[in-house]
Amino acid sequence: MSSLSRELVFLILQFLDEEKFKETVHKLEQESGFFFNMKYFEDEVHNGNWDDVEKYLSGFTKVDDNRYSMKIFFEIRKQKYLEALDKHDRAKAVEILVKDLKVFSTFNEELFKEITQLLTLENFRENEQLSKYGDTKSARSIMLVELKKLIEANPLFRDKLQFPNLKNSRLRTLINQSLNWQHQLCKNPRPNPDIKTLFVDHTCGQPNGARAPSPANNPLLGSLPKAGVFPPLGAHGPFQPTPAPVPTPLAGWMSNPPTVTHPAVSGGAIGLGSPSIPAGTSLSHSALKHPRTPPTNPSVDYPSGDSDHLSKRTRPIGISDEINLPVNVLPVSFTGHSHSHSHSQAFSTPEDLPKTVTRTLNQGSSPMSMDFHPVQQTLLLVGTNVGDIGLWEVGSRERLVLRNFKVWDLGACSMPLQAALVKDPGVSVNRVIWSPDGSLFGVAYSRHIVQIYSYHGGDEVRQHLEIDAHVGGVNDIAFSHPNKQLCVITCGDDKTIKVWDATNGAKQYIFEGHEAPVYSVCPHHKENIQFIFSTALDGKIKAWLYDNLGSRVDYEAPGRWCTTMAYSADGT
Repeated sequence: MSSLSRELVFLILQFLDEEKFKETVHKLEQESGFFFNMKYFEDEVHNGNWDDVEKYLSGFTKVDDNRYSMKIFFEIRKQKYLEALDKHDRAKAVEILVKDLKVFSTFNEELFKEITQLLTLENFRENEQLSKYGDTKSARSIMLVELKKLIEANPLFRDKLQFPNLKNSRLRTLINQSLNWQHQLCKNPRPNPDIKTLFVDHTCGQPNGARAPSPANNPLLGSLPKAGVFPPLGAHGPFQPTPAPVPTPLAGWMSNPPTVTHPAVSGGAIGLGSPSIPAGTSLSHSALKHPRTPPTNPSVDYPSGDSDHLSKRTRPIGISDEINLPVNVLPVSFTGHSHSHSHSQAFSTPEDLPKTVTRTLNQGSSPMSMDFHPVQQTLLLVGTNVGDIGLWEVGSRERLVLRNFKVWDLGACSMPLQAALVKDPGVSVNRVIWSPDGSLFGVAYSRHIVQIYSYHGGDEVRQHLEIDAHVGGVNDIAFSHPNKQLCVITCGDDKTIKVWDATNGAKQYIFEGHEAPVYSVCPHHKENIQFIFSTALDGKIKAWLYDNLGSRVDYEAPGRWCTTMAYSADGT
């Protein structure tokens, strides 16, 4: 099965789970063998549904596949046997012994004989090895701990214990995007299209009955026709047209999609990190300019700042372990106050866009954020999805620095952060950025922390500041100079923006007022007025002065979504 077909199975699993088709979900998990749902397995073991337990396991392994599998099945069948003995159901116990346990006699005949002799005892606890056997409930719990260790160590379950990190209702989103695309291709698009079926391509009714060409055979060279858009699609039944006074992207099938994701899995030592970042394509210039994919549903509910789902989400800026740089990126200087310091030159026509890759740098893990040094413009700072920091001299293709993530002072960290790192030590870089003069650079991580390094030329990088900045992920970081003092600005999943002294890490301001996680900060100044723009996941844009008087601006981004704000190089 191709990788895309495999991913489609995961999308169907998510859809079935959101629609509460519980039995069908687990049947598909078992039949595909792509995802082992540890939570479901635990529940079935606790409930003693032994036939269902073995049937589910059969989708992933057989008794004689390897020693881990053999011991998994043995422990389950032994428990089933002991429970029958405990109920004094000798007939059931004999049946289990003959049908289920005899297969193990070929591997350990002495053990099978000892198990058989338990039938002769009034209470199997008279056997010294079983003397500490408690009640059924506690015995199942103890066995389950062992089973989970065996499953996590079993190579047949590798890559199958972690469900991909998907946005809610991903399959619905893809279909909505397809419907939007089909509608844009209609020759006579209606403002409020009435979608009645997914079985055939959508087309608005036309006088001569002709159908619009499909995207596959209609190359679009000009701009798409401006037309009305689809209303939010209901969860069930035919879709009803609703007024659409403001053109916005198709909202989704449900007015309030569920925030419940596929059950989380206990991964243990053998788990697949960041499954949503496949390898195979290169980071392009367009990915740099549009680093994050917006959700299509503006009414989505946002988890709290300490939500595991939010703090673990990965960003689709880096899709491979390599960094490809267009020719025109190196090196161009400019003056201004943009959030990002290095820019390729302005392009007058599409033909001027760089098309030739001039450097390919193998970072080793997927790049999440990059920034060129503001002065030495062939120095490239890179942060990755496993928390690594790389510093490259792009001209010579030499990697000057590679730092793996670690907390510098765990004792100084908050208890929520310490607990989160114990539960799951995986950390991703969300943003790297140089200070205006290039003497410092900041790293914002997906877990609470900001680290500031000082740069002294060449490969000399030193630890400068570590700040436990936000509850949840730190989504963006920037430097600014209010009152002629260098500051660090951060924003995060806890819906706040904070300003820190870049010298000693002291907190100077905290800006509260966003109702969703804050995704981007953009400091700027006009004449003598210093201010900060911020954007949140609900599409709200706010502006703040360096005081505690609240937001001065509050409006919605186009389409009620905004990924990053930045000023043009000349500051206008």
